[in-house]
Amino acid sequence: MSQIPADLKYAATHEWLRAERDGSCTIGITDHAQDALGDLVFIELPEVGREVAAGEACAVVESVKAASDIYAPVAGRISAVNTTLIDAPEQVNSDCYAAGWLFRLAPAGAVDAGGLLDADGYRAALDQGA
Repeated sequence: MSQIPADLKYAATHEWLRAERDGSCTIGITDHAQDALGDLVFIELPEVGREVAAGEACAVVESVKAASDIYAPVAGRISAVNTTLIDAPEQVNSDCYAAGWLFRLAPAGAVDAGGLLDADGYRAALDQGA
């Protein structure tokens, strides 16, 4: 069973979002996503300063099985990227909710989590085969 922390929000495309105290949002992929992809071998991170729309593809993760786009769950400006993953993409497999975060963004406005799922909603979506 996948880990689904209750304090995060989730996109149907298997990204997670953590609202930080400073108003920024940290984004990564879920335990379910990293498990389905298998061993990650390459990660392409977005450029710091890039403006992204909610739902826009802005990063790529590649595994021995497949490549997958990563989408911004909310609109904003990329404020930081986890450069450690460039040389150690396997950190996403081993610790996707902490050391394996992908990028941070400064939201364009108030974070509209209306299109995101809570932990129970994400678990239900997985149970339905999402």
